[in-house]
Amino acid sequence: MSLFAALGGGALWGLCFAAQPWPGFAWVGLVPLFLLLSSRRAWLLGWIHGAATWAVALSWIVETLTTYGEIEGWIAGLLLVGLAAVLGLYHAAFAALGSRFWRRGGTLALLALPALWVLLEVARGFLITGFPWNLAAYSWTDLPGALPLAAWIGAWGVSFLVVLVSLGIARGVATRRWETCAVAVVVAATLLAIGGRWASGAAAGSDSPRGARLAVIVQPNTLNQVAFDPAIFESDYTRLLALTAAACRPGTLVLWPESAAWPLLYGRDPRLEADLAGFAARGCSVLFNSASKAGERYYNSALLVSPGRTIERYDKRHLVPFGEYVPLAGVFSFISSLARNAGDFSPADELHLLDWEGERLGPAICYEVVFPSEVAQLTRAGATVLVSMTNDAWSGDTAAPWQHLRAARFRAAENRRWLLRAAITGVSAVVAPDGALRGELGVGESGALTAHFHGRSDLSPFVRAPWAVPALCAALVALAFWYSLPRYARLRTATASRPPERGARHDPGVSLKRPGSKIS
Repeated sequence: MSLFAALGGGALWGLCFAAQPWPGFAWVGLVPLFLLLSSRRAWLLGWIHGAATWAVALSWIVETLTTYGEIEGWIAGLLLVGLAAVLGLYHAAFAALGSRFWRRGGTLALLALPALWVLLEVARGFLITGFPWNLAAYSWTDLPGALPLAAWIGAWGVSFLVVLVSLGIARGVATRRWETCAVAVVVAATLLAIGGRWASGAAAGSDSPRGARLAVIVQPNTLNQVAFDPAIFESDYTRLLALTAAACRPGTLVLWPESAAWPLLYGRDPRLEADLAGFAARGCSVLFNSASKAGERYYNSALLVSPGRTIERYDKRHLVPFGEYVPLAGVFSFISSLARNAGDFSPADELHLLDWEGERLGPAICYEVVFPSEVAQLTRAGATVLVSMTNDAWSGDTAAPWQHLRAARFRAAENRRWLLRAAITGVSAVVAPDGALRGELGVGESGALTAHFHGRSDLSPFVRAPWAVPALCAALVALAFWYSLPRYARLRTATASRPPERGARHDPGVSLKRPGSKIS
């Protein structure tokens, strides 16, 4: 029975990150996991729960591997199971460490459970190059107040609330007492209401068209080619140029997605350079993606061509393993076929913002937007607007583009910045500083999105201290572990049961040991 609960509960939590998830799943998605913490083999059941979660949430990987890796379906399925099993270890660690808190109960121990979950999310974002995909917070993306609240506590803080609510419900089911559930729901609802009302801050004219900057996001709906076909390229490139020509006006920023002009490379192909120079001569700026070379190193770059200015370049800082480079290439070289130029790129040596019409653009190329701390670095460096260019065509019409978009919406809200997102096949979006969508083009659509926005220079509490919530969670977990140490628990029990000395006021908090006494 426990095995089925672990598998079913994991699948339920994985469905919280579907393309169109049912909203109620996010409130109860982790309840089965908590109820399994009382088991002797909590760690094993936690691992099964985690493996089921990731197998469901990342099922789109099979299509990517079979289509672009030209791998047999059954092998792709085995690779998905292997990846899910590895990621399931985070759930196993949560269950192994958290079972002590669950069995002990008490306010401190129960608060330590959501804190432990957050610490493992943070660890997942840093260990083995980092994979902060599908944070618990993203299951609340469409819940009013959750996105604005991230400006104060970040996605990690919202994850704490998501886990806290499921924990309260699970505690009510386990004990048949609903006080903990009621408190958890009231705390979360109150913070969401406060966040929705005040957390976004205020910026003069942020929603007024007067004095707003103008950008146009181009989505050409260019599919990745398994084998290069010149005729298909010509058709795709012509469509890209036509969409750009229709958008190009003096003072306008035109944003292309990642890989939009592939295989043309700026600095190597005169045709691309001439086309971009033509747009600059008409008065618009174009922000596009291209590989660039410096010395013997290649970079995945965002390049800005503007009228009368030298070209500006941002190099991607966080590369995708097995996509833009291959770790231990001698061992994993067969996976290099999954990405063009896999193994060729180097990470940027420094952060560089792009200047445009008095604004400072903070680029995040594809995968970079899922890292909360790294995007916050852009804002602290002076970015007044965030731009994200991505090629999500690898995952087709699956849940992946929507999962990616949810992360981008949280980055906009955390940083209180407009975020302009160009995706080659969708989902392109205009995201307001509170995380709200002001326009989108879905998967498989071709067209252009117009964005009127105001740059902002204020810094949210999260941007000022992205480490604050993880540090508080670490303190909670450490305190709960110390409080539950067997020796400390025995001392408290012995002191509480000892009768007070005659004539003395009993205060067990003053001393755990009388002079001359021995406590084993």
